[in-house]
Order: sequence, then C-alpha cells, then structure tokens
Amino acid sequence: MSPRFKVTSLCKGNVGLHFCRANVSGFQIVDYDDPLVSKFVQRWSTLEEKEYPGAHTSTVKYTSALTYDAVQVMTEAFRNLRKQRIEISRRGNAGDCLANPAVPWGHGVEIERALKQVQVEGLTGNIKFDQNGKRINYTINIMELKNTGPRKIGYWSEVDKMVVNPIDGPLGNESTGLENKTIVVTTILESPYVMMKKNHELLEGNERYEGYCVDLAAEIAKHCGFKYKLTIVGDGKYGARDADTKIWNGMVGELVYGKADIAIAPLTITLVREEVIDFSKPFMSLGISIMIKKPQKSKPGVFSFLDPLAYEIWMCIVFAYIGVSVVLFLVSRFSPYEWHTEEFEDGRETQSNESTNEFGIFNSLWFSLGAFMQQGCDISPRSLSGRIVGGVWWFFTLIIISSYTANLAAFLTVERMVSPIESAEDLSKQTEIAYGTLDSGSTKEFFRRSKIAVFDKMWTYMKSAEPSVFVRTTAEGVARVRKSKGKYAYLLESTMNEYIEQRKPCDTMKVGGNLDSKGYGIATPKGSSLRWVE
Repeated sequence: MSPRFKVTSLCKGNVGLHFCRANVSGFQIVDYDDPLVSKFVQRWSTLEEKEYPGAHTSTVKYTSALTYDAVQVMTEAFRNLRKQRIEISRRGNAGDCLANPAVPWGHGVEIERALKQVQVEGLTGNIKFDQNGKRINYTINIMELKNTGPRKIGYWSEVDKMVVNPIDGPLGNESTGLENKTIVVTTILESPYVMMKKNHELLEGNERYEGYCVDLAAEIAKHCGFKYKLTIVGDGKYGARDADTKIWNGMVGELVYGKADIAIAPLTITLVREEVIDFSKPFMSLGISIMIKKPQKSKPGVFSFLDPLAYEIWMCIVFAYIGVSVVLFLVSRFSPYEWHTEEFEDGRETQSNESTNEFGIFNSLWFSLGAFMQQGCDISPRSLSGRIVGGVWWFFTLIIISSYTANLAAFLTVERMVSPIESAEDLSKQTEIAYGTLDSGSTKEFFRRSKIAVFDKMWTYMKSAEPSVFVRTTAEGVARVRKSKGKYAYLLESTMNEYIEQRKPCDTMKVGGNLDSKGYGIATPKGSSLRWVE
C-alpha cells in the first residue's frame, strides 16, 4: 500500500509536488475551471514578470488570489458608499491621534456596514459576509495528485460539508498498462510458500502450484486486475551478487535483467538488494534462527533415582549421616543415662553385674539410617543430648525426603531432552557441531557483513570449514540436519524453522531466540509501475 499524505495548504497545486506514486490529497480554494479564473490567468500569463513579479505563469498563489479578492471587496464597498452619497472624507473631521481615550472615527461604522454588504464573485469563488463579518457560502475543492496532475475528487462547503466523488475501479480510472499484458511472476519452490501439487503432472500453468505465496499472487492479481504467469527461478536461488563478476543470480537477477516483472516469494528485504530492486512493505516479519536435530529422549539408568537431587547434595547427605552417627556415638559414651547394668547367671551362681551401652558405632549408624529411611529403630537415645541430636537429624531428614519426593514426581512425569546447543553463543564456542546457512541468500549475507563479535566469529568458521557447511537449498539443509545425528545445525528464517518443526517426522527443533529482525517483501525492478499499483 502506498503512503497517504494530506496537504493542508489552501492551494495544493502550488505546493510544488510531483507524482511519486504516493496518495497525496489536499485543498484548493482557487477553481481553475471557473471562467472568471481562467480569464484572469490568461491575462496574468501575458504580463511581464519584471514589471509584475509572479506573473507570466499559468497558476495563481492562493495568497495572491485572496489579496486580489480583498482589493475587489474594498473597491465594491467604496463604490456602494459613493452611490449612496455618503461622505467619508476626513476633511474637517480628522480627530486627534493622541486622544486618550481614543475617539473612534465617525465614518468607520459606515465603512464596516458597506464591507459586510458586499457580494461579488472573485478568484476564490463567491464572496459574501454575515453580520459578524465572517465569510460565508464559499467552496473549497478537494484535490488528489495523479500521474496526469492534480485532479478534483470532491469539495467542501458550509451547506453540503465534505462531498467526495466516487472513484470507479480498483485503480481509480487510471490506466496502468497492465490490462492486456501477462505479468511474469518469478518465485522459488520453498515450503510452505510455493509447492508443487501432488497431481501437478496433470495440471498446467499456475494450477500446478500451491502455497502461501501462490495464494498471495492470486489475490494481488484479482485486486489489481491483471493476468500473471508463475515461473520457478532457474537456478533455485533467492539472489546474491557474485563478488568477482558483480552479476546477480536467483530471483533478484531475473528482476534486474528483465526476465521477470515481479517476485512473489519468501524474499528477504535487505539493504544490498534494495540498491538494485524495489520492495513493497513487508508482508511477513521474521528473523534468523537455529535448527538442530531433536535430541533423543534420555533413557533411565541404574542410578536415575539420584537425578532429583544434585551430586553435591547427595555427598552432603552422606557426610551428614556419618557425622551425626559419630556425634550420637560420642554423646552416648559420655552420658551416664545411656549406660545400664545387666545381670547374667552362669549355672547356679549369680555372676557380677556389667554396664552396657546400646549406642555403639554400628547401632548409631543403624539408628541414623533408620531415621533417614523413615523406618524407625528398636533403640532410641535416653539422654537429653542424645535426643537433641536425634531430633535435629529427624527434622533434617523430613526436609530432604519431602524435597526428594517432589522432585522425583516431576522427573517421572516430564520427559527430559538435553539439547547441546541453546544459543548462537553456544555454537560459536565449539567446533564439534558444524553449522551453516543457505548459499546465495540473505542469511549468509547477514553473517558476512555483521560486525558483532559472535556473528563475525561464526562467519570466520563457516567460510573456512571443510567440508563446506553451506547448502544449495533449504531442503538440502534440513536433510543434512536430520542425517547428521546432531552434528550439524542449520541457520535459516524462523518461519520456515517453525513450519518444518511441526511437520512429520518432527525430528527437528528450533533453539534459542531469533538472531535478527527482518521481513519478506514483494520485489519489482527499479522504477517499475507495479511497485505502486494499489
């Protein structure tokens, strides 16, 4: 869509605008179709510019027209005063200029009344005033700039307000020269934008293709009223300039060298391309993204039950278990409440008593393990210090077991896929996983021209990698990702990446955010009239 401008000047024709395919509208108070104006302009154009500055032209500035009408109103007002024999001379009634307060001129009221009664036809139309001296019953034309010059499309008046004449046809009755011409539309086979139908061998012409850009081309042709023919670019490339020969290839080359009239495809708008072709406004926004092979779901191992907690936490638990057991053993040894006397008999005689302590080192370890497993034990500390140690350990195990149970539930319900790459920075910091772009495309040009350290480092790797990491088509790049077993990442537009990710066999995925922001546009040769068709 072309940009729209409204010029608020009262004489749009004198602003000095030239037709540049933009929708420029404005107002014009001087109607050049009026016989009075035409006669004045005819006389004005014959005058010498040296004697009459601004003369010798076919147009009149609206300020000049208003000045002319003002003089005409004054002339008519004084003529009416003369006819009424009203004396307005200042002879004998000059008054004092320094009077304080000021004394109004006696004839001023008569002159004001005469000015309000004037009704004449001027260069700016009908001139008439109300009782307050405000101009009424005038008309302002609404003009629009076309390739043939300014054209009246309506008018505004106090009675009718704004009236706009209907414009017939999608192009506003302006001939574009496309009615009897078949437009050659170049495009490229790229899912989901342009694809061959399954039964394309049985079809002919544009009916062989389907996709987003195919539908877009059909709607544009329907709206603008022209016939078109879809052609697939011969070399299968979007368009880049050869560094040695300076020759453009791909769809851009077909537009530059006149082989096609318009390109409707997922063609990225770039500064380099805009130097040789014209683009429309973006019809889709996107950015460069990273495609990798979807990692395989990790299978549970023998020690998978340890995954809910980190390795460091497990080590701390082991040390805490040993430490608590040793402390409990020492506390029980020093506390008299943990010792008790046992009597034992040997035959008929009662032997001496022996003091024993249940919390030996092994029993202390067993008590701590039973508490940790929440199973309990047949022994328990009797001393206050031993019970404090046991209580602290119970509280600790309560928190640990609760956290472990919650994390274990999440691990059992969520499928984990470990991705080796999460961003462009991850790619640039390693060489095990190769990565590349489409050859002769805007993505490759982006990395080649980028001054950002990460992208510049990636470009240095890509241009020197062996074997080459660049591919001829997007389909080849996707196939390489799928066959690489996770050892190749493909950089492409985010829209294609997301589309392929959702298509069977669903074995690719997009990682990280977009590396830039850009858009797809419809391209035409420089200066082509198709660029401005609405």
